[in-house]
Amino acid sequence: MTEAEAFAAIALAAVAADGKIRLDESSALRKVLEHRRPFREMSEQALCNLAIKLMKSLESYGVRGLMDRALLKLSPDMQESALAVAAHLVYSDRWVKPQETEFLNYLVDQVQLPQGSDGASIVRAFEIFYRDTLRE
Repeated sequence: MTEAEAFAAIALAAVAADGKIRLDESSALRKVLEHRRPFREMSEQALCNLAIKLMKSLESYGVRGLMDRALLKLSPDMQESALAVAAHLVYSDRWVKPQETEFLNYLVDQVQLPQGSDGASIVRAFEIFYRDTLRE
């Protein structure tokens, strides 16, 4: 797994954390990735191939297994960015299910962040940012 694949795998795990990927979640995932390096340089075919590969990995390993494998390939700085993207994807769809909260808590426990960075604070910032848009 390359670093780019690993980063995308964390984002995919975030949208799949509740056991299904809705169309709006898939669109949000694509939008988040297509504006980040190296994905913005990828062709449509390359992005499609990446999605297929990661979906197969998700089916084989599950959300946590995919995430655990991906974290091994990411530097602390990239893990920090991946955590922020995951929190953004979880909270931006306005429905935060218990499985998604569990996913974020597990991710916070697993990431190795740069010195001075706090994973819980990153997640909390997105929770606060999206607070008035969340639905019960």
